[in-house]
Amino acid sequence: MAERYDLVIIGSGPGGYVAAIRAAQLGMKVACVEKRATLGGTCLNVGCIPSKAMLDSSEVYAQAKAHFGRHGVKIGEVGLDLPAMLARKDKVVKSNTDGIAYLFKKNKITSVQGAGRIAGQGKVIVKGSDKETTLEAKSILLATGSEPVELPVLKFDGKSIVSSTEALCFDKVPQHLIVVGGGYIGLELGSVWRRLGAKVTVVEFLPNILPLTDGEIAGQLHRSLTKQGLEFHLEYKVTGAAKSGGQVVVKATGKNGDVQFSGDKVLAAVGRKPYTKDLGLKEAGVAIEERSGRIPVNEDFQTNVAGIYAIGDLINGPMLAHKAEEDGVACVERLAGKKTHVNYDLVPSVIYTWPEVASVGQTEEQVKQSGREYKVGKFPFSANPRARCMDETEGLVKILADAKTDRVLGVHIFGPRASDMIAEAVAVMEFAGSAEDIARICHAHPTLSEAVREAALAVAGRAIHI
Repeated sequence: MAERYDLVIIGSGPGGYVAAIRAAQLGMKVACVEKRATLGGTCLNVGCIPSKAMLDSSEVYAQAKAHFGRHGVKIGEVGLDLPAMLARKDKVVKSNTDGIAYLFKKNKITSVQGAGRIAGQGKVIVKGSDKETTLEAKSILLATGSEPVELPVLKFDGKSIVSSTEALCFDKVPQHLIVVGGGYIGLELGSVWRRLGAKVTVVEFLPNILPLTDGEIAGQLHRSLTKQGLEFHLEYKVTGAAKSGGQVVVKATGKNGDVQFSGDKVLAAVGRKPYTKDLGLKEAGVAIEERSGRIPVNEDFQTNVAGIYAIGDLINGPMLAHKAEEDGVACVERLAGKKTHVNYDLVPSVIYTWPEVASVGQTEEQVKQSGREYKVGKFPFSANPRARCMDETEGLVKILADAKTDRVLGVHIFGPRASDMIAEAVAVMEFAGSAEDIARICHAHPTLSEAVREAALAVAGRAIHI
């Protein structure tokens, strides 16, 4: 007889595992199905966590090679031990995935390894390596995340033409890495391998990198990455690729005609799409948007089929791990009869290049397009004492506020540890706060976050240190 649960979740990424834990806290009997051998989904296994481990390690290497001397630290010739760096990355991944397994055990969540498929009302069949298991549940939650988009003219082979997954574990530093796509994934991984010694060429179809980011901030990052050695070719469309003599020749056409780029590795990073394959959605009658591939849901995260829910990258909203976590919590709390919501307008985004980019709310381009009168406050890290101490003075904080009410409309940070500073802006904006509210908050000195306060003061022309 099939085991019966209150909730069966397919997918153990940030959305799925957080939903499972919160549902267990609320007293539900929960099973979570995961086709990987380890929990955590794309984020913990081949996405957010390993990429940040490599970003941090490669930044330490770059600092040791080029910046320690300015701090009076003499270390002689710096060498790269790539196997050790990759082993450290794998150790970080394991500590995080093991942590999820511990939390499942602590919260009495049943973990079922295998590929899950909806097989009728309230029924999930899990195909494991040696057997099939049938699970029954009052509710089924789809949390299968997303997968890289493959260009028809640039098919993945896992070796020379790769997705972000393979780009995290090259066995040697590429001589020339061609990155197709100027979004955050391509820029982050391009930064990793550039720091480690690769020539990196970024080919982007649009006229700017990071088209969804505030234009001024994206422009500053573009200039910074160019100084770091990345080479950019904007407004070029990739039309094909051919392998020859251990190289991949990428063909593109653009504003200056047809061009070719030759490299030993090509990273295709043009976006991600919802993962809905082999889930039995068509048979179950679950609707999927034809163009986007996303699953429409109502305010309770329920699909068009009663008892089947979806969250994270499968539904509308930014494809970000923390958004999926918020979806997961909100969904199961709704199942438990609680009132909750996720404000997609205030989901922060972070790009983990160095310096980092972090944003929340509207870009200046969006505010202009809305016709709303607004004010801008900016403060450079070159005037921030802690940034000077760190020798990290590149970048700025930019705050957009309504000209009449002073309500904060958007905050954009390009600088050191922007990822950690953006939370203050999210909190203020979630409570409809103003630039004046940020300006009146006492910030510790000396800290990088003082730049946020100074930018808020600058909205009213009152910045102290510029």
